[in-house]
Amino acid sequence: MLSRIRFTSEFLWASALFVLLALTYVYVFPRWADPNQDSRLKMVVAVVDDGTFQIDKYLGTTVDYAKVNGHYYSDKAPGVAFLGMPVYFVLRQLPLMDTLTERLQNSAAFQGTLREDGTGVNADKVRFALAQVAISAVVGILPTALLCALMFLWLARVTPNVGLRLSVVLGYGLLTPAFAYANTLYGHQLSAALLFGAFYLISNFTNPVGAPKLLLVGVLLAYAVVTEYPVAVMTGLLYLYAAYRLWRLEQWQGIVWLSLSAGVIAAGWMAYNTYIFGGPLNLGYSYSELWVEQHHTGFMSLTLPSLEALWGIPFGLFRGLFVLAPWLILAVPGFVFWWQARQHRAEWLVAFLSALGIYLFNASSGMWWGGYAVGPRYLLPMLPFFVLAASFSLRRWQTVRGFRVVFGLLCAWSLIATWGLTLAEQAFPPDFIFNPLLEYALPNWQAGNIARNLGVLIGLRGPVSILPLIGLWAVALGVFWLKPFGLRAEPWPLPQTGETA
Repeated sequence: MLSRIRFTSEFLWASALFVLLALTYVYVFPRWADPNQDSRLKMVVAVVDDGTFQIDKYLGTTVDYAKVNGHYYSDKAPGVAFLGMPVYFVLRQLPLMDTLTERLQNSAAFQGTLREDGTGVNADKVRFALAQVAISAVVGILPTALLCALMFLWLARVTPNVGLRLSVVLGYGLLTPAFAYANTLYGHQLSAALLFGAFYLISNFTNPVGAPKLLLVGVLLAYAVVTEYPVAVMTGLLYLYAAYRLWRLEQWQGIVWLSLSAGVIAAGWMAYNTYIFGGPLNLGYSYSELWVEQHHTGFMSLTLPSLEALWGIPFGLFRGLFVLAPWLILAVPGFVFWWQARQHRAEWLVAFLSALGIYLFNASSGMWWGGYAVGPRYLLPMLPFFVLAASFSLRRWQTVRGFRVVFGLLCAWSLIATWGLTLAEQAFPPDFIFNPLLEYALPNWQAGNIARNLGVLIGLRGPVSILPLIGLWAVALGVFWLKPFGLRAEPWPLPQTGETA
């Protein structure tokens, strides 16, 4: 009976988080005509509508393409597009698709979501927009919301305090660049969810570990790489972590199942590369027509870490993570407190090396700032692991006089900066301004030019259009204040790892 109560309490909190965050992410529309997203979207459209990977006739809204044998292809890692194809295919079969397209084409409310200096609306643009909304939900919104729910459950290892865990999870989901990229066709959040999902499953291995779970972990790890190539660094760490956990459970042979499913995914990806680019390890970036200099600097734009990037990624006004979300700096001492606690040392190593590895990888890139972006977007796959360490700082300092005030101020600034940049205008901040907050977010908010959202469809304009979203969270916070599920819900029983817990 006790385990049933524990399950129900934890499940309710995790489910509430999932629903609330999914509703929050879906409220703001994906950016129309974003070159990075369009590169993937047009690959989806070309395959489903035309039966080809060639995007020759869709080049108008993307600059991210590869040219091979006189034809054009998306130069992006194909993971997002592969998942988007069945979504778009189903959309095309729906009887209401054509009717909805025609209705939106003539809708003043929908036209209000377009850029004022754009080229207007037509049936194809409406169809592409509907496809982008649906695919973004599948590859961005749902994975990010699920990631947050899993993070809440995993943090039961750190503390049974639901309030503390909610602070960490909502801080990640709403007060970091994860919020900006949750409802997009970028691969960052999908790869982050795949990696954290694998981490969650591995950390909960119990003897015997069934073949289906091992096969699933292999799929998650391999598909994360197919979605975002730099995460190969983290995938390798998680593969070793899985091998270690299986060894501790005296089930080391289980790594064969994991490797098998990962190998199948890798084989499919290499077949795609061979078909399009002529070799199993040939990547689209090698054939980018407009980014030749960047992608041919060093190895695929990678050199040694630069001082500019090492400073700019965490602290720079241009793209600095701690400038945008200063509450995350709690993760730095958090790694120390985590180690001192002598808890979950293997998980500490995975989280620390993941954060360090992606940071150094990003600092080695010739385009470390990520073009038009909110914060250092290339860090996003490691951010869930980095955030775990912050929970140890909160646990250590939660009773220290004045800490809650300091934490509240850090979160308040994170809200202003993250939402200010994410919701400003209809494109992410450009890379030719020094201070995006002052030079981009502030002028657009003052002009009432914010990202189009569901509020626009009911006639709301400017900052007023986000009032329904604020109302949703006001209700949610009120419910939390009433504590219907119990503020100190007991954590799920944890698997035996043989480590100090």
